[in-house]
Amino acid sequence: MRIVIIGASGGIGAAFVSAYASAGHTVHALSRRPVEGSSAHVHPGRIDLSDEDSIATAASDIGAQGAPDLVIVASGILSNSDGLQPEKSMRQQGGSAFEQVFAVNTIGPALVAKHFIPIMPRKERAVFAALSARVGSISDNRLGGWHAYRASKAALNMLIRNYAIEQARRNDQFIAVGLHPGTVDTALSKPFQGNVPDGKLFTPERSASALIGVIEGLTPEASGKVFDWAGVEVPA
Repeated sequence: MRIVIIGASGGIGAAFVSAYASAGHTVHALSRRPVEGSSAHVHPGRIDLSDEDSIATAASDIGAQGAPDLVIVASGILSNSDGLQPEKSMRQQGGSAFEQVFAVNTIGPALVAKHFIPIMPRKERAVFAALSARVGSISDNRLGGWHAYRASKAALNMLIRNYAIEQARRNDQFIAVGLHPGTVDTALSKPFQGNVPDGKLFTPERSASALIGVIEGLTPEASGKVFDWAGVEVPA
């Protein structure tokens, strides 16, 4: 199987790369920061979700080598050291924060879909997956807050649904899904781990392993939906 992991230098992305490469699959490990070390199974490459030209170039280069069966967008942003923080109330909303969060969590995956889905198999099983989040569920929202992050993931979920509908007309074996990885011990969640219950903070390896199992069990009927690490559908 030929696999593309975008965000391969992040915690979950790197865990995906390691797991799939260890299983003998060909993995294109793409990230803005170079992934160190290539091998017979891992082929590093550069991609910047804020630069559509880099996305188009990566897709063209990989497509010339053969159609990828699986594309996973494993990148995401919630906060950063420059002051970006999830909002606790509407008074804390700011245009810059929305722009930063949507650029990575929504627009980036959309541009990846634009350039990578067309190079995927047209008749056989093909899976396009993007890391989403349970907090992107509108019907499951009971706490409010985290406005930009919630909205960016809800928008991503809508795009995934759109791609599922569009691609079903071209390939009835195509699957587009969002994946909720749980709360994972990565840089993204580090500032917010204080309230995580015992046993609910996953290592990147555990989360990636669980999500790989979910991906392997997907059928075309699952296309357009979001599933958590246990394979349970996250409501829209």
